[in-house]
Amino acid sequence: MERWILIILVIMPGVWSGDWGVTLKSQCALKGTSVVLKCKYDYPSGHFVTSVGWYKARYVSGVGRLYPVRDPPSSPGHFRYAGNRWSDCSLEINDVQHTDEGQYYFEFETTFNRWMSRTYSHLSVKGLTAHAQPGTVTEGADVSLTCESGCDTPVNIVWFKDGLPARNPVFQARREDAGQYHCAILGQESVRSASVALNVHYAPEKVTLSMNPSGDIVKGSSITFSCSSDASPPVTQRGYSLYKDGHFVRSGQSHAISDVQPSHSGMYYCQAWNNISRRGNDLMKSAEVHLDVQYQPMNISVSMGPSNVVAGSSVNLTCSGAANPAAESYTWYRRTASSRSMLQVGSGQVLSIPSMEASHTGLYSCQARNQLGESNSTEVLLTMREEQRGWCHFTVKNNDLFIWNFKSIIFILYLKWHKCSFSQSNHTVCLSSGSQSLPITAGIGVSLFVTLVLALLLLWRKQRTHAEKKKTVSDSRLSGRGTTSTATEDQSDSVYVNIHTFPSSPPPATDVTPHNAIMAPVSCEDEVTYSTVTIKPRNPPPPHHGDRALQGSGSKARENDESVIYATVAKSR
Repeated sequence: MERWILIILVIMPGVWSGDWGVTLKSQCALKGTSVVLKCKYDYPSGHFVTSVGWYKARYVSGVGRLYPVRDPPSSPGHFRYAGNRWSDCSLEINDVQHTDEGQYYFEFETTFNRWMSRTYSHLSVKGLTAHAQPGTVTEGADVSLTCESGCDTPVNIVWFKDGLPARNPVFQARREDAGQYHCAILGQESVRSASVALNVHYAPEKVTLSMNPSGDIVKGSSITFSCSSDASPPVTQRGYSLYKDGHFVRSGQSHAISDVQPSHSGMYYCQAWNNISRRGNDLMKSAEVHLDVQYQPMNISVSMGPSNVVAGSSVNLTCSGAANPAAESYTWYRRTASSRSMLQVGSGQVLSIPSMEASHTGLYSCQARNQLGESNSTEVLLTMREEQRGWCHFTVKNNDLFIWNFKSIIFILYLKWHKCSFSQSNHTVCLSSGSQSLPITAGIGVSLFVTLVLALLLLWRKQRTHAEKKKTVSDSRLSGRGTTSTATEDQSDSVYVNIHTFPSSPPPATDVTPHNAIMAPVSCEDEVTYSTVTIKPRNPPPPHHGDRALQGSGSKARENDESVIYATVAKSR
């Protein structure tokens, strides 16, 4: 029995040492992990350990005091003695928190004495710290994730993004890589760092323009355009721009129109900008949205063609205006002078009157209708212009009307320019003339000017010839010839032109034509001009008798001279 007691005493520590002492080592622990404070103690022989305990120093106002280490109420098993009663005095701390950081002392009591360590074990509590370099990056740039523990103890680190395992800590940023990252210890994933944000900037995409309400928009209603996009950083209010048919409307994410008008119709789109370019393009454009404003017919008008209508001619009245959707029906009304009420006279966009009559005159209006309503045009007066008629004629004194000299040709051309038809019948030629258009009138003026110039040239030539003849007569008079015939010849070569202006009514037929003259009614203007032209032969035969004989026979010759043409022309203007 004594032998066994001796063996136990030999095995027990401190039996052969005979010294009091405690050996402690400082530790570094990560927040949330478990740590063991290493501790060894010794005592003299003959002592038996009866109790052990750990204390933690707390400082209040600079004065430190030791307090027994106990489990906090919220964490049973937080502290656990991991040593024994003869040499090991280690302390295990579970779920280390920053409050556990500090100085720890060990104390033990034997059967004969109590001993507390002179030194302490310092526990440092650190945490994992995650870093993203850089924290804000443009899409496509490189990113590096690093995790710091603060303790020298090597650990295996794993990464999580938004609570899910992440890929390698070094990568090229994509927009989907943006989020919250944290690192943790492999096998102890509950020990994690605080989250760090990675921001990936990219240009706006998925730019959309919405219209509320959508669908058919009626004139006078309200509408709101809203622009949205996916961008980082988000597009600000001033980063949005609204366009209509390629023209800038205004800036801002939304635009409201309280009173929609047809002028608002068009193709709309918006642009988004956040100072980030994508493939060299800073502005991103949305798809176009068509705003189609519907309205009842408006600005209805009636056009008439032709504008001047005469009896028997045709006329078309056309109804036109703006409407969306297009007008479905047109109704025509006429207001007569005898009635104040409107009489429906037709339908369709064009009202056609094939033969104008007096009963067709009046005030016309049309009514256009679509599914949104109807609208009336202003009234248009349709009148009928009566065709005015006059007489154009001339009389010839003999049967030989056309003496083919220059004067006759000019006279015929004059009649042709005025579109007069002529025929010779019993000394009378009857003409009819219609209304002239502006080009014809201009042509007549030009022809008359040319005729006048030619006439002046011929007159000058004739006067020159007459002067030469007069000189010859004077020479003959000096040689003894008579002068009576010369004077008569001078008078016979005269041309008389009388122009008179008369009212537009035709002159009586008995005043200018015989009973068998042909009278043709034509369109004439307000004034009528009558002209009388007397034409003598250029070279009358020389006289063979004396002056008195010539004087006696001159008047008779003039009465029977078949080369004389008397013409009276009446032309309306």
